[in-house]
This record gives sequence, structure tokens and C-alpha cells, in this order.
Amino acid sequence: MDQYDIIIVGGGAAGFFTAINAAENNPDLKILILERGKEVLTKVRVSGGGRCNVTHAEFIPAELVKKYPRGEKELRGPFHKFMTGDTIGWFEERGIDLKTEEDGRMFPVTDSSQTIIDCFTKECKRLGIEVQKGQSLKNFSKSDDTWQVDTNTTSFKTTHLMLATGSNSKVWKLLEKTGHSIVNAVPSLFTFNIKDERIKDLAGIASDAEVKILNENLESSGPLLITHWGMSGPAILKLSAWGARELHELNYKFQISVNWLPGYSENDMLEQLKELKFSVSKQQVDKRPQFELPRRLWQSIVTAAGIKSETKWADLNKDQLKELAEQLTTAVFHVDGKSTFKEEFVTAGGIDLKEVDFKTFESKIHKNLYFAGEILNIDAITGGFNFQNAWTGGYLAARAMS
Repeated sequence: MDQYDIIIVGGGAAGFFTAINAAENNPDLKILILERGKEVLTKVRVSGGGRCNVTHAEFIPAELVKKYPRGEKELRGPFHKFMTGDTIGWFEERGIDLKTEEDGRMFPVTDSSQTIIDCFTKECKRLGIEVQKGQSLKNFSKSDDTWQVDTNTTSFKTTHLMLATGSNSKVWKLLEKTGHSIVNAVPSLFTFNIKDERIKDLAGIASDAEVKILNENLESSGPLLITHWGMSGPAILKLSAWGARELHELNYKFQISVNWLPGYSENDMLEQLKELKFSVSKQQVDKRPQFELPRRLWQSIVTAAGIKSETKWADLNKDQLKELAEQLTTAVFHVDGKSTFKEEFVTAGGIDLKEVDFKTFESKIHKNLYFAGEILNIDAITGGFNFQNAWTGGYLAARAMS
């Protein structure tokens, strides 16, 4: 039976990053990565629409942790040790420059996730890290100071074992048998399915908005994207992350209120519309969009308010003005289901965080058992934050193991 110093189960971002850092810290270590699939780093490949959203340009730990609905408190210490700037430097040292987009997301300048995949695989070859594919974890157990790892084809022994298997329910069940507690997984980062005449033909239109889930203490703001199946964009995805458990309990059937003009209340808007009734009295309401709203969105809102085409501002009555103010600031939509955000699938759930030492990402229950990435009950909103969690956890675990 082959003996290793470190075995990492999971050929994803967290696993590779851990292995490379451990080997850099101690070149004499014998390290093995076990991947159950035919390919490694498959989630990296599809991340960010195939461009790989490596991290986010937030450089203050206290601000960065606010992007994690689960893990905010636990990541505060780790982010003081390995943070966004460290990630940027790590890739720069390996010849990969990152660029920052307007929304803070950071990508390789090549705009290709293959750049990151090639970096990891080349580093593994350079450092002599062994990678075996088609190795599905069946069991792991400890005898004295040695872990035995059993896969579908063979068995291995190692001093240090890391599980970086993401949201794999089979691995979670194995962990429960060893005494670890698992927080049941529910989807996070998803879009809302909405069938509504007001947005039926508006797919592709984006506008800043405030979104509230009615009867729940959940709200967010930011760009909202109308899609063929409903609504997406940062405003919706943030809500899905922060409300992952509540929305699961509601079976993804609930109501949202959308304010297309963040900062305006319904009363504020009514006053604005009364002013427009006089200042642009001869203009047709549906012909010229107001408040810098996209033309087709404005026309849809005007129609939803019961205002007929070619009606002039001067001809609007009190009820029509009130209805238009409501449609602009408190429009209610019925959500009936969810859809996965692009090819990315993130879950809320995993190993109970009370059972992990976040100085090293080591199990508090079993010595020399480590974790990184989404196997833990940590998840973030969209924008590169889930990867940053993987890099930070992998770096600190590697340092501890090596």
C-alpha cells in the first residue's frame, strides 16, 4: 500500500492550491491528489462564464467577510493571514496577471479559465505532486497516526489527510460516521423563476433595483437582470445567498417587491410624477423614458400602470399617477421556483464550523484531518468570494500540514 505525507481528496481549486503550497513549503513531501472524475478542476473551467473569477478587489478583511452569509465570523482571522492581495501576488509570481472589472471581480487578463488550470497542472508537475483521476472515495479511517484512504480501485496511507470534495453528500455521510456534524445542504446563488406580463419580453434588460422578499427580513440592492425565465443579476443572487435556508423552507414560492428606482419611496415618487405632469405636460408618457430607466422597461411599467399608449402627462389622473408610482417603487412579483446560476452550483451547508480550527483548517475532532473549500458550511455571494475562501483555507492548511 502506497504511503504519502499528504493526500488531498478532491481535484478542484482548493485541493490543487493546497498541494502546491504544501510542496513549495517542503519539497521533500510526497503528495497525492485524488479526483473522482475523469478531469480535474472542472468547476474552475466553468467559473465566471469560462473566464474564472479568481477573487474580488476587496482588500479590507472586515469588509470582505461581509460577503459570506455563512462563515463571516470564522473567516475574519484567516483573511488577516492570506487575503486578496496575497492571492494576486501568488498568481503574479507564476506569471499570471489579474485584471479588475468595474464591479470588483478579478479575472486573468487572458479572460480564460484555462490559464488558471494550466498554472495549477504545470505547478504540480514541477513540484512532483501526483494526481490520480477516477478515484472515488469509499472510506477513510485512522490507525495510530496514519490515515487509510480507500477508493473504488485501491487503498493508500498518509500522515495528513485533506478533504476538499465540495458539496459531496457521500463524503459528508462518511464524516458523520467519524463524529463530525453536517449542516444539511440547500442551494445558494440561484435565479428566480417569474412568469409575469410586465417582464415577458424584456429579457436582457438590466437596471439597478432594490429587492425585498415580502414577509421575510431579506432585502438587497444592485443590478437586476431580466431573463427569459425571470430575474437574475447581483441583486437577486445576493438575496438567494443570504436567504438560502429561508427560501428553501418556502419551497421557492414567495413574493418579492422591486423598487426600480433605489432611494425613492412611493410617496417621493408620487411627488416626482406630479412635477412631471406639469413640466413635460405635452409629452406622451410612454414615448420618453424618465429617471434614466431603459426604454422598454419604462414602457412596460407605464402599461402596467394602466396608462394607454400616446397618453400625455397632462391627461394623467390621480389614480394613474399613484399606480405608476407603485409600479416604479413597490412592484410585486410572484416567484415560482429557481434556476441554477449559469453552470455554477453553490450550496449552503457542510461541516459544522464549530468543529474546525480556523487557524489551520484542521478538524477539532481528528488530528491531521483538514478541510478546504465548500465542504465546510461556508459560502459567499457571487463575485469571486467563494474562490477566495478556497485559496485562504488551502494556504493555511498547507502551511500547517507542511
